[in-house]
Order: sequence, then structure tokens, then C-alpha cells
Amino acid sequence: MKITEDIKPITYLKSKTADMLNQINETHRPVIITQNGEPRAVLQDPESYERMKSAIGLMKLLGQGEEDVRVGRTREQGEVFSRLKTKIKSRKQ
Repeated sequence: MKITEDIKPITYLKSKTADMLNQINETHRPVIITQNGEPRAVLQDPESYERMKSAIGLMKLLGQGEEDVRVGRTREQGEVFSRLKTKIKSRKQ
């Protein structure tokens, strides 16, 4: 895989849109769109975009969890399960 194959000028996008969309959806590799020689946008297939969004969301949650541990916002496992059982029982009644 050569990244230079995935960098295209905006004029290419204008004239070969269907071809580019086929390439992106087949390879699942994003294409960098340039304007006046500068990178201006990234074109990506929807499936890869959703996976990337999910991965970023998980990384944010991990970061929040690490911060909680760092500052001592933690609870013992037994306490957590006990509180959950109590909440579940109260909802069933």
C-alpha cells in the first residue's frame, strides 16, 4: 500500500468521483484531497468512519477511567455489586 496512491487533487475528485468512491469502499483506505498542493480534506468510507468514531469514544472512556483511578475516584468491587443488587431489587418491587 502506497500512501501516494491515496492522495488526489480536488480536480481528480471532480472528474472521477464515482471511481474514487469505488476505490474507497473497496479498499477501506481513506483518500486525502489536496487543493493547491495542500491537504484539505479526507474522504473515507462510512464503515471505517464509524469504526474510527467508536474507537475514539472508547479511548475517551479509558482516559476518563484512568483519571478516576489517578485521583482516587474508585470503589471496591464488592461495594459496587452490592449497590447494583440493591438497585435491581428496588426496581423489581
